[in-house]
Amino acid sequence: MKTNKSVRGLQYAAAYLGALVSLYPIFLMLTSSLKTNIQILKNPMSLPTSISFAAYSKLVHQIPFFSYFWNSLVVSVVSVVLILLFGVMASFYIARYPFRWNGALFFFFLLGMMIPIKLGIVPLFLLMKKLSMLNSIWSLVSVYTAIGLPLAILILTGFFRTLPKELEEAARIDGSSDFGVMWHVLLPLIRPALGTVMIMNFIMAWNDFFFPLIFIQDDAKKTIPVGMLSLFGQYSTDLSMLFAGLTLASVPMMVIFFLASKQFMEGMTAGAVK
Repeated sequence: MKTNKSVRGLQYAAAYLGALVSLYPIFLMLTSSLKTNIQILKNPMSLPTSISFAAYSKLVHQIPFFSYFWNSLVVSVVSVVLILLFGVMASFYIARYPFRWNGALFFFFLLGMMIPIKLGIVPLFLLMKKLSMLNSIWSLVSVYTAIGLPLAILILTGFFRTLPKELEEAARIDGSSDFGVMWHVLLPLIRPALGTVMIMNFIMAWNDFFFPLIFIQDDAKKTIPVGMLSLFGQYSTDLSMLFAGLTLASVPMMVIFFLASKQFMEGMTAGAVK
């Protein structure tokens, strides 16, 4: 018993240490946003001698930060909604309706995970130009939806296949339609998978720098990663404003992770006991 308690104590100590190491960069980012530029350069690791919100005020007044924030929020939320909508419908069809080309269709979707999309940036740019979608946030939504669907279908199909068919048969006996079976019976049972897909794709869309840099030229339509680039000067950078922007930009990711963290953990570990 003493050995078990010692092992458990070491496990808790390691877990607390890992949490401390993971949270320290966030703490350092927050404290740095409350310092002046001189304080950051002189003592980057120290606590602020006096708390100042001047960096947040300058951030809001010198660049259209809330415009960048809104653009990122719209792109990320709409992309996640479309990924979940199309991913659920495609996964339900593949998992619950066996047909001749079932495996080929599933493999076709998975090809999207095997081909690096950035290698096709030139034809993708020309396609967006022909569709008159350049310099529009909808170009980002379409790209992120296409990027996120393969992994979403892989995860959701696996979860749909683990659900017993008796649930579906009982719902059909009660007169439920195909949509009713999917929406009212099966969908509530795969919430862990939905949470996993939501968090992974929201973070991907929120943090992406490459595609907004290529597709968006108008400053009013830029997302946070590209908009924050204006804070980097040729000879100097306002570090306090940069940390203030990073702090505000991290808030939605923290909120969505806290709201769906339980489903995310369950979704990542569900296969361990199947």
